Amino acid sequence: MGILSGNSKEQPMHYGEVFGTWSFLLTTKGAIAGYQTYLNHAGDEDLQKLLEEAIQGGQQEVTQIEALLKENGVGLPPTPPDRPAARLEDIPAGARFSDAEVAAMLSENIAAGLVACSTIMGQSIREDIAMMFGQLHVQKATLGGKVLRLNKEKGWLIPPPLHHYKAEND
Repeated sequence: MGILSGNSKEQPMHYGEVFGTWSFLLTTKGAIAGYQTYLNHAGDEDLQKLLEEAIQGGQQEVTQIEALLKENGVGLPPTPPDRPAARLEDIPAGARFSDAEVAAMLSENIAAGLVACSTIMGQSIREDIAMMFGQLHVQKATLGGKVLRLNKEKGWLIPPPLHHYKAEND
């Protein structure tokens, strides 16, 4: 039997796992507040649904990660207050994010979340933590696919320069 064999939930978290999960939780809480704000700016109904899905997913992540940290005696990061609902028409045009901008910010946030999940999975020695973030990674990838599809359908996707190369036959 190895030094960290047995039920991984009974093993201590190492400092990297603590920092990674705590930082992920802090960022997720901030993202939820951001999504609530973006929801006020979004006019497209499909985009609103994806923002609501992102909020629900984030709240589930918060519940799961808070339970892990509490079980391991780790203090929790602060939670920003919920953002109030606002009518799109009440936001001045010059202060309003466009639907394309909201979708781009959502895409970027999901991409960063995928990297964070992968990092925590890679540094974890506790199987339960690695598996938890593996599941979160799959959920984020699924949402990211939906947002990508929406960006393409609505014409909001701005691709980088496309590389068209054909090797010449010598």
